[in-house]
Amino acid sequence: MADLTYCPALFVSAPASGQGKTTITAALARLHRRQGRKVRVFKTGPDFLDPMILRQASGQPVYQLDLWMGREAHCRQLLAEAAKDADLILVEGVMGLFDGNPSSADLARTFGIPVLAVVDGSAMAQTFGAVAYGLANYRPDVPFAGILAIRIGGAYHAQLLAESMPEALHFYGAVARDAAIELPHRHLGLLQAEEIADLEYRLERTADALLQTELAELPPAVEFTAQPAPALRPLLQGIRIAVARDPAFAFLYQANLDVLQAMGAELHFFSPLTDSALPEADSLYLPGGYPELHLAQLSSNQAMQDAIRAHHAADKPILAECGGMLYLLESLTDHAGLCGNMVGLVPGQAIMQKHLTALALQSVALPEGELRGHTYHHSQLECRAQPVAHGHCPNGGKTAEAVFRNGRLTASYVHFYFASNPEAAAQLFLP
Repeated sequence: MADLTYCPALFVSAPASGQGKTTITAALARLHRRQGRKVRVFKTGPDFLDPMILRQASGQPVYQLDLWMGREAHCRQLLAEAAKDADLILVEGVMGLFDGNPSSADLARTFGIPVLAVVDGSAMAQTFGAVAYGLANYRPDVPFAGILAIRIGGAYHAQLLAESMPEALHFYGAVARDAAIELPHRHLGLLQAEEIADLEYRLERTADALLQTELAELPPAVEFTAQPAPALRPLLQGIRIAVARDPAFAFLYQANLDVLQAMGAELHFFSPLTDSALPEADSLYLPGGYPELHLAQLSSNQAMQDAIRAHHAADKPILAECGGMLYLLESLTDHAGLCGNMVGLVPGQAIMQKHLTALALQSVALPEGELRGHTYHHSQLECRAQPVAHGHCPNGGKTAEAVFRNGRLTASYVHFYFASNPEAAAQLFLP
């Protein structure tokens, strides 16, 4: 029998990237959290950085929702589980409301979550109303809550924007331009939460700004329903997996960790930056991150490199994704041209580029089964190994990331989403 729960919910989207979706979603989570409510936040699509901010703002784990990568039933189950004990559910969109396939609009429509559009009004007056009308009416099947203006110049500017709104659209208010609430970026997106020294101040300041809008009140309840998730087979019962997690390797899906633990794995976290030895483990998981920002420290930690080589020599499984794969190359060169010697288990080298080199969803047919995921990086790889498989882009894109094998090592630019095929994922870690 399906679980049926009701919970107030909003889907925070925008006309484009860079409009302030994460800033407002995080501030909303903090505002309601400090009012004593339990807030569960989700991020649309395969993103790692925004969820770090949203987790700190809400104090709760943040999961990704992607209708292709995770499929509808999985996303529905995540939302229904959260609704059971949450006072508010927030979903942050990706890019613009209608961008991508599937898009944020597709997700909002599928689960019936009304859209709050965050619109940067800094360079607009009456045209603001036209943008708002277009967002609300471009697809009539998408539930729409209303509009919030952001980065406005003052009370008169806010009045102009409010007066431009069509009568049928709800205007939640405006947030003034304030450099103190903007979230800092680098080449892959936002800085990681732990790197923003004054993040708490920024969250609180933006939450205070939202007190002057109608968003301080809970939105209407939404119906969430899902079939109970089938139990996973304990394929990893008693298997100890060492998982890299530090500022250089932080791109971890919470859902991936949940899948491993649900199949019986014991997770032991460690830092390739500061630890001199691996935890006692049967398998090793090196996720993506920013190894290029920590070249000197990773290169000088020879004890950790030796430990990983010994793990591999013992024929123990290793999964290395994106930044994890770069760490296992022979060398990595950063944006400034500094080259660091890496572990050397993947025969090749990579050089960081000034521009994006790949961004795509990827489906990979491995010997263990099909796994879905995505790729997003700024490096150029030269590898002498012959790939065991290539990714396929479901949207017809040309990106086809290679997957390399060296004994029990599997390495690729692809960030795999284990819930897309838990049993195939388990095979990558089985001794």
